[in-house]
Amino acid sequence: MFLGFLTAPFRDQGLKEVVRFAAENGFSGLEVATGIGQGHIDAGQVVQDKGRSVRRILKGSGVQITSLARYVNLLDPDPDKRRALINEIKTVIDAAEVLEVPVVCTMGGFPLPGKSKMHTIEEEVPKVFPEICRHAEARGVRIALENWYMTNLQGLHHFQRFFEVAPFDNLGLNFDPSHLVHQDIDYIAATERFGARIFHCHAKDTEILWHRRRWVGNYEGGWWRYVIPGFGVIEWGRFISALRNAGYDGVLSIEHEDSAFPVELGFLKGRDFLKQYL
Repeated sequence: MFLGFLTAPFRDQGLKEVVRFAAENGFSGLEVATGIGQGHIDAGQVVQDKGRSVRRILKGSGVQITSLARYVNLLDPDPDKRRALINEIKTVIDAAEVLEVPVVCTMGGFPLPGKSKMHTIEEEVPKVFPEICRHAEARGVRIALENWYMTNLQGLHHFQRFFEVAPFDNLGLNFDPSHLVHQDIDYIAATERFGARIFHCHAKDTEILWHRRRWVGNYEGGWWRYVIPGFGVIEWGRFISALRNAGYDGVLSIEHEDSAFPVELGFLKGRDFLKQYL
């Protein structure tokens, strides 16, 4: 297992600067924000130039791209927008093939208006994800869905049903324990149950502000926040052990959403904490 990070917070810097920061500070992997005409990698350009410009930046750095990340709502209720996003994620998959990146990270979509998350999974996922998974399978790429609780992958029953209605071996998780913590879902049990589906892993912690929760109750917000690993309640030693026992030996990709730290310092604090377990 090794350390990396999601590049999105470096929105004002180019890929060359992000790779330099990673290489100089002991990060081996990058989960690269990718899109069409946006992000640190332009998927369309990669396909067009066969990845030459990206390879030049990576050459000799000791940094690898662990995934291309495009977090979009592939179940958009507008048919035209949905089709455009499906086509875009297929281009990102094509770029991953060109760059020999094994994983594309995205989302499982949001519930459609008037439908529960479970109904959306059962009725909409079969219309969209088979096409994406087959496209990726033909190119040797795996699809990893982040289990952000606002999407259809909220509880573990949603995880299970999603994989039942889209039964593809190359469809799995960009597993993020922080989204389970504030739901009181056991992230260790989830790791054990869905370990074979963990293709990528976010390293993000959750701080629980118990005094606020006791004041407003758990149905209100404002009593938890996402923080850098080591500044929340996740037991990282136990979690990393569970990942290893489940057969995961990939990246711990720090996702920086902690307002208490500027971008670079946050990543360095996460690195310093997590490296004791690696």
